[in-house]
Amino acid sequence: MSKTDFVGKPEKKVDGRKLVLGKPVFTDDFRLPGMLYAELLVSPHAHARIKNIDASKALALPGVVKVLTYKDLPRVNYASGGQSYPQPLPFDQVSLDDKVRHVGDRVALVAAETPELAQKALRLINVEYEVLPHVTDMEAAMKDGAPVIHDEPGVEGIFDTQHNVIYHIDEHVGDIEKAFAEADHVFEREFRTPKQHHAQMELHACITYWDEDDRLVVRTSTQVPFHVRRIIAPLIGLPIKRIRVVKPRIGGGFGGKQEILLEDLCAHMTIATGRPVRLQYSRRQEFMSGRSRHPQIIKFKLAVKDNEVTGTELRLIGDTGAYASHGLTVQMVAGLKSLTLYNAPNSHFLCDVVYTNTPPAGAFRGYGTMQCEFALEVMMEEIAEKLGLDVIEFKRKNLIKVGDNMWVAQKLGEGREGYAQVMTTSAFDECLKIGVEATDFYNKRKAYQNQSGSKRKGIGVATVMHGSGIAGLDMGAATLKMNDDGSFNLQMGATDLGTGSDTILAQMAAEILSIPVEDFIVYSSDTDFTPFDTGAYASSTTYISGGAVRNVALEIKKQIQAHAADMLEWKNPEELELRDRKVIAPDGRSVTFEQVALSSTHQMNQHQIMATASHMSYMSPPPTAAQFVEVEVDTETGEVKVERMLMVVDCGRVINPITAAGQVEGGMQQALGFAHSEFSLFDESGDMVNARLAEYHAYKAHEMPATDVIFVQTDDPNGPFGAKSISELAIDGVAPALVSAIHDATGVWIRELPLTPEKVWRSLNQ
Repeated sequence: MSKTDFVGKPEKKVDGRKLVLGKPVFTDDFRLPGMLYAELLVSPHAHARIKNIDASKALALPGVVKVLTYKDLPRVNYASGGQSYPQPLPFDQVSLDDKVRHVGDRVALVAAETPELAQKALRLINVEYEVLPHVTDMEAAMKDGAPVIHDEPGVEGIFDTQHNVIYHIDEHVGDIEKAFAEADHVFEREFRTPKQHHAQMELHACITYWDEDDRLVVRTSTQVPFHVRRIIAPLIGLPIKRIRVVKPRIGGGFGGKQEILLEDLCAHMTIATGRPVRLQYSRRQEFMSGRSRHPQIIKFKLAVKDNEVTGTELRLIGDTGAYASHGLTVQMVAGLKSLTLYNAPNSHFLCDVVYTNTPPAGAFRGYGTMQCEFALEVMMEEIAEKLGLDVIEFKRKNLIKVGDNMWVAQKLGEGREGYAQVMTTSAFDECLKIGVEATDFYNKRKAYQNQSGSKRKGIGVATVMHGSGIAGLDMGAATLKMNDDGSFNLQMGATDLGTGSDTILAQMAAEILSIPVEDFIVYSSDTDFTPFDTGAYASSTTYISGGAVRNVALEIKKQIQAHAADMLEWKNPEELELRDRKVIAPDGRSVTFEQVALSSTHQMNQHQIMATASHMSYMSPPPTAAQFVEVEVDTETGEVKVERMLMVVDCGRVINPITAAGQVEGGMQQALGFAHSEFSLFDESGDMVNARLAEYHAYKAHEMPATDVIFVQTDDPNGPFGAKSISELAIDGVAPALVSAIHDATGVWIRELPLTPEKVWRSLNQ
C-alpha cells in the first residue's frame, strides 16, 4: 500500500464538535412560527376493517386544527421501502386505508397547537371497527383457510394472495440433485431467528412546511432523502420539482430509516392546513408502527464429498409482516451472501416471503445475510465435529477464494437479476490466523474439554462476508467547489447516519488535494443543493459514494493544476505537485491554493473551479472477517455470560481507524442483542407485549463484554483507495460464534435465537 497523508489516519469527525456541544442539529431541534404538532392514531387490532370514523369531538376541542382519515386522502398505492427505481412490486400500501393489518397500523392523523392537545384529541376520535381473524405465525399464514391479509383489489405482484405468499423464489446453479447423490455425507438442519427492532436513540421525526417559493420542504430523519422525494410525490399530488427533502444529523438508523414512514402523512397535513407540521413517533410506535428485522425459518441441506462442500440448498421462509416493504430484497440478499460464503458450484435457493398480521419488517443492518450466515456457520461447525475435522481448517478449506466466480450472483441480484461477480480480495486466512493466536483458541478449546461444576467456559468462532453496495444499481455523486481562501465546499448526496461517512469522504478528497480535512465544509443530503445518491444502505457509502468523491477530487486537482500552470507559465500542468495547500512546480516555484482561488475567480481567465462527478460499480467486493466469542455458561440456570468478543476484519483499506473500529464495536453490540436477548413477543390479540425499552432487552453500554477489533488490510482494486465496506459485516458473526462457544462449553447445539436462559436451560435438559 502506498503512503498516505490523510487516508488511514484517525481524523476527528467533522461533525463531532457540534454534536458534543449539543447544537440543534437533529430534525426535532427545529421549530417554525405557527408550527402544528401532529399525532398518529394507530390500530389496537391486528386485523380489522374501519366501518366508520367520527372525529367531530376531536375537532371541537379548542386548539385542534385538523383530523385526516382515509376519507380525506386519495387512494394512491405505494411501497414504503426506500429502494431504487423501479421499486419491486407489490405496491400494497396507501397513506390512510379503511383496513388495518397490524396493531400499530395507521388510522388517523391529528394536528393541534400543542402536542398535549393533539394527544388528547386522539382519545376523542371514535372508530368503529369490524374485527377480522388474524395470523401472526408465518407458517400458519401459508395454510389453507388462513386469514387473507391483502384482499384489496388492484394490487399487482402478489404471488399467492389466498395463502399470503407475496414472493416465491426458486433459483439454482449446477446440478444440486447430482451433488446430493454423489456426496459422501448429506446434512440437513433447521434454524429460526427472531424479530429484532432497531432501538435507535433518535425517534423517527419529520417536519414539513411551505417555503417562500410555495415549495414543500420536508425535514426528516431519513437514510434515503432522494427516495423520499420520489416516493411521496404521487402520494401528495405534487411534482418532484416542488418538493425539497433535507436530511439533518441522524441519531441512528440501522436500516429502519430506509423507509417512508412519516413523510407522506406530515406533508398531507401541511397541504391541508397550510401550516408547518411536526410529526414524531413515540417509543412504542417505533416498535409497533416502525420496522424490524425479518424473522426467518432457515433450512440448509449440504452435500460434502472428500471433506468439501459440493452442494448447498437453502429453503427459506421470511416473515415480512403486514406489508411487503423490503421482503423480496432481504431474502434475495440472504440467499446470495450465504450461498456464496462457501460457494458450492451446485446451489439451490427456494424461498417464500409471507405476510402476517404483525408490524412490518424492513431493512435492518445485516439485511438477511446475518440470519442465514448464522445458520450456515453453526451447521458447518457441526459438520466438522461429526466428521472429526478441525473446524478452522474445514472452514478455511471450503471458504470462497480470491479469483473464484460467485456462482449464484447473477441469479440473485437485489429484487432483480444480478451481475456476475468474482472474489477480488479476501483475508479469511489472515483473519483466522490472527484471531486464533489473539484468543489462544486451540489451547482454550483443549482446556475446556474436561470441565466440572456448573459454570462452564467456551470459545466459539465464525467466518462471515458481506458486500459493498448493490452491483449495477447503487450510484452516488459529489460536488466540489473552491472558495476564495482555497477551502472547499464538499456537497454529497451520501447520508451520514452517525457512522462518520462525512468525515471519511472528506479524508478521501483531502488525500487527493493534499490539504487538511479541516479545509472542507461538508454538506450532505439536501435534494435541492447536493447531487443524487441512492442513500445510506447496502454498505454502499464508503465504496460507492467514496468513488464519487475520489472522481470529483481528481477532476478538481486537474483544474487547479491547469490554472496554476497558467499562473506559473509552466507548460505541462500534470507535472505540478499539490502539497501543503500549495501547487509546486519542479523548479521550486509555487502558488498557494488561496492565490489560485483568487486568480481564477477575480483575475486570470475568470472561472469557478468546481466539478461534479458520479460513481457506480458492477462489482460488489465482499469484506471478510473472523469472529471469536468467549462465554461462561451456568448449566444450572441456562444463563450465558459473554466475556469477550473479538472480530478480525478485512474491509479493504481502512480510511479512518477510529470510525471503522466504532462501526465494528457497534455492530457486535447490536448482533449480541440479536443473538442473546432481543425478540418480539406477541399475545393472542397480535399485540407486542414487550414494546418498551424497559422490557425489550437491547444490550446497554455497561452490560457489554470486552470487545476488540483487529484490522487486516487488503487493497481492493475496485474500491476508492482500496476500501471495501464495513458496517454490515460487523453484525454478521456474533450469533454463530456465540452458539459455537456455548457448544464448546456444554456440548449442546442450539438452533433458535435468541439464546435466552430458558432456551439454553431447556436445550441442556432435553
